[in-house]
Amino acid sequence: MHDNPPTRRRGRSRREQRRRRRDRRRHMTWTVTSAVILTGGATYAITGTDSAESSSSTRAKAPSPPAVSARAKAGEAPADAPEPSPSPTSTRRPFDLGPALAPVTALFGDNRMSVAMLDVESGAMATYGHDAFDTASIVKVDILATLLLQAQDEGRRLSTEERAQSAAMIQKSDNASTSALWTRIGSAPGLDAANERLGLTQTQGGGGTVWGITQTTAEDQIRLLQAVFGDESPLSEASRAYIQDLMRHVVGSQTWGVSAAADSGTTALKNGWLKRTQTKKWVVNSIGRIEREGRVYLMAVLLNGCSTQEVGISIVEQATRASAAAFSRRVREKSTT
Repeated sequence: MHDNPPTRRRGRSRREQRRRRRDRRRHMTWTVTSAVILTGGATYAITGTDSAESSSSTRAKAPSPPAVSARAKAGEAPADAPEPSPSPTSTRRPFDLGPALAPVTALFGDNRMSVAMLDVESGAMATYGHDAFDTASIVKVDILATLLLQAQDEGRRLSTEERAQSAAMIQKSDNASTSALWTRIGSAPGLDAANERLGLTQTQGGGGTVWGITQTTAEDQIRLLQAVFGDESPLSEASRAYIQDLMRHVVGSQTWGVSAAADSGTTALKNGWLKRTQTKKWVVNSIGRIEREGRVYLMAVLLNGCSTQEVGISIVEQATRASAAAFSRRVREKSTT
């Protein structure tokens, strides 16, 4: 005589199978393919896993796909994603440069432009446009910052050759020296890794050897300038001083751009210009530190679609003067109230 009749054993077996199936379902995690959601001017990256070995605490925190979508639509980061990177300035709303730039943008045609300015003392910000642009040669400041950051990590000084190439790259905008240093830093992966530490969130290195088509925004260039000219930076004081000195001594033929709005002799800058082979249009950019009426500003002007380099320089300088005049007036008004 059996202790468990066959009918009861079959019933228990079925219950055991159902229990096992429930257990397997509880140990599965939902899967989300990598995605990027643009909302409210912010970019959120959402990734998921397909592992059956995630901890129970991880499973409890993982939102369902509908919950992630709802947060994204509301302009919030997913619960399990890192917080969005901070703005280069305080949380106050940036001053809109659109009205001040209206006379300049009215002449644009096919041009696109973005401008960002930071008043160093107050942290106030002014912006116009948020598109990404080719860097052209302004990326050379970023390349040098990356090289110096890597040298710091290795506990060494730049070699004689690296210093010569760095000087030629910044002061003369020498492309051969830039290409050599681009390879030295590990090309785009090396630049992108350094930019994470420098606080740049909207810049991506150009593919292969084409460093000039690195993509960036005017606001990200302000973040770079903060890392170069500010005290709170992963770059050492010596590294910052080295970049600053080179940017203050570019050759005379390359001192156009943001210097148009500065008091005489107070500018540290780097300009970039590039003619695209397909469109035959010019990219003309200018970034730097200027002093105006006793205040210090960091400024970036990015322009794309110019018929000639000369036209681009003219538009950049008109935009620089109009932006600086309006923003400095705004800063003075705020400082007296």
